[in-house]
Amino acid sequence: MGYIKNYEALATSTERKIVLDLIEAAVASIQPELILRKNFSLQNKTLTIQDKVLNIDEYERIFLIGFGKGSAKIASIIEKVLGDLLTKGYVIDVTSENFSKIDFTLGTHPLPSQANIDFTKNVVDKLSNLSEKDLVLIVTCGGGSVMFEKPYSLTLDRMIEVNRALLHSGADIHEMNAVRKHLDIVKGGDFAKIVYPATVFNMIFSDVPGNDLSVIASGPTVKDKTTVEDTLNVLKKYHIEEKLKLLPTDFIEFPKDEKYFEKVQNILMLSNLTALEAMKQKAIDLHNTAKIFSDEFQADAGEAGKKLIGEAPPHSVLLTGGETSLKVTGSGKGGRNQHLVLAALPYISSGTVIASFDSDGWDNTPACGAIADFQTAEKAKSRNLDFKKYLGDNDSFAFFKAVGDAILTDRLPTNVSDIMIVFKK
Repeated sequence: MGYIKNYEALATSTERKIVLDLIEAAVASIQPELILRKNFSLQNKTLTIQDKVLNIDEYERIFLIGFGKGSAKIASIIEKVLGDLLTKGYVIDVTSENFSKIDFTLGTHPLPSQANIDFTKNVVDKLSNLSEKDLVLIVTCGGGSVMFEKPYSLTLDRMIEVNRALLHSGADIHEMNAVRKHLDIVKGGDFAKIVYPATVFNMIFSDVPGNDLSVIASGPTVKDKTTVEDTLNVLKKYHIEEKLKLLPTDFIEFPKDEKYFEKVQNILMLSNLTALEAMKQKAIDLHNTAKIFSDEFQADAGEAGKKLIGEAPPHSVLLTGGETSLKVTGSGKGGRNQHLVLAALPYISSGTVIASFDSDGWDNTPACGAIADFQTAEKAKSRNLDFKKYLGDNDSFAFFKAVGDAILTDRLPTNVSDIMIVFKK
């Protein structure tokens, strides 16, 4: 059984079926079991994480921390591998798993909550007095910026206000996290200082275009170069400084002493390039020419679809990974992937199919994204649906639900940002 719940309803043409099969291949390639089987093993007290090897006997205690979308599934597999060697663990995610030695918290995303803050406070309290004989394994996933949250001075209500303003501003993930980092005491390398002098292996599952490790989940164990001035520039750029009225005392600078990072290994375990390569191979297997356009694509969601359709050569598949930005001005429901596809409708000719989806199965709605072709526009006309009205109200979910072209997968256990596909017959 595949990952797309409404596959049969969506596969109404040969071209659509090809695109849906590529989505299936992408999702299959980034499943936690497969990634850990290739990159994480324990044999005779020797732990191997990619090309890093360490002797477990050198440590008196082993802790496992996980935060972000997909961290629970990954942590549950690691817990089974470690068995009795694991001392204790703490994980927060929006989907739960069964654990034996790990305390699990059901967190919230895309806005913080008291549950997120309480989880982080507990982790900080429990791991603030570690020694050189301790090993800390961390699973960092996209969404960790919100779930691993311990504000420096702001209240929860103020943090929600800041996050909501950033999400609606049109800022990209680099800019949003530059602000989030300087309002929090576990981001921007601060968590490395908290667990010092323990040995740290941070396994990072990237949802950030370009895979900048200091940006993914706001880089809790990565030495950071951004400044409070950078934060203020973001607020000014998107005209939200007056709305938020943050004070200089609300911000924090990061640790610069190299000693806090000498025993930290930040390991990129997965990015969207894995999914893109899997789709390319699947396209070739289906006798199609395929090209990876970019694995770090960034653009306005309203313009991205038009651009990608223009870049796609005839008789080929164009594959793209990244993350678009979306300035929210309406009151409808939708996500950047559905908005991208909806905005692309006027540029779709006969024989062209475009799809965009969030790899974690949740595009800010129960749909992970949308698929569209010439049929989509025809269905909209027959139902008297004005796509421009839905665009203006940021109501792409309602549009694709009405025409039957929303892609439904339920939440998925891995998050490597967004994937976009253009197929031209």
